[in-house]
Amino acid sequence: MPLLMRHESPSCLWGIWEVSETIGQLLALVPRPDECQRETEHFASPKRRTEWTATRVLLATLAGPQARIAHEPSGKPYLADGSDTISISHTNGYAAVILGRNAQTVGIDIEQYGERIDRLTHMFMNGQEKALPYQGKATWSHLLHWSAKETMFKCMDTPETDFKAHLHIRTFQPQASGTIRAFEDKTELRRHFDIHYLLHPRFVLTWTC
Repeated sequence: MPLLMRHESPSCLWGIWEVSETIGQLLALVPRPDECQRETEHFASPKRRTEWTATRVLLATLAGPQARIAHEPSGKPYLADGSDTISISHTNGYAAVILGRNAQTVGIDIEQYGERIDRLTHMFMNGQEKALPYQGKATWSHLLHWSAKETMFKCMDTPETDFKAHLHIRTFQPQASGTIRAFEDKTELRRHFDIHYLLHPRFVLTWTC
């Protein structure tokens, strides 16, 4: 499947790949298939190997065949040549990558639509946060709260962050797309975030740069 979505601004570039290929088909699309295959051998799950390879196909599509991903000791990804910052996400059937220009800190998260999230809100939403409905359902708002906090966490790269206690989403009315205001009180910086989002019939996407 070719690139599903692509968005570019002066500060960042992101794309979404709909994963319909087999692992073999994806390996045929990456610039260094033998190297890529070796790097996936430690994944026990075929699904995880497919998702990992899809993110490399997407990265090559966005940034060119020379782009290589390395990782900090914490596991946070970065581009080996230091040209851009990067954040990666995947969910069932989709992969997302964002690149930040001029050393912009970036985060991205993609979550498949599903009502299971409605039973888990006590784990990540606090008493000040309100899930206003979209098209008559709170599920979209619950997914956006979770996804937005995932995006914040990726930007912070701070261990032992509690999504419920340390990450806070200001009340918003979900639309097909928009911006969520959020802040964290885990670190001394007490950072504020503008988290952009869009709703797709099969997933939600959040990102910030």
